[in-house]
Amino acid sequence: MKKNVGSIDVIIRLLIAIVLTILYFNGIIAGTWGIVLLVIAGILLITSIIGFCPLYRLFKINTCRRKD
Repeated sequence: MKKNVGSIDVIIRLLIAIVLTILYFNGIIAGTWGIVLLVIAGILLITSIIGFCPLYRLFKINTCRRKD
């Protein structure tokens, strides 16, 4: 797996994941939409940690400046 998520992209993904998680656990987002957004937050967190996004590969996007 070649990394295709750059550092700025990682920061944005982490911030979005944190915001969605806070909104869910504070009860601002609830119900089915809350669970869906919590799952999306989890996906954003995982892809930012491993540095690889399958959708980026599908669409041939690479925000990582480093060459592997």
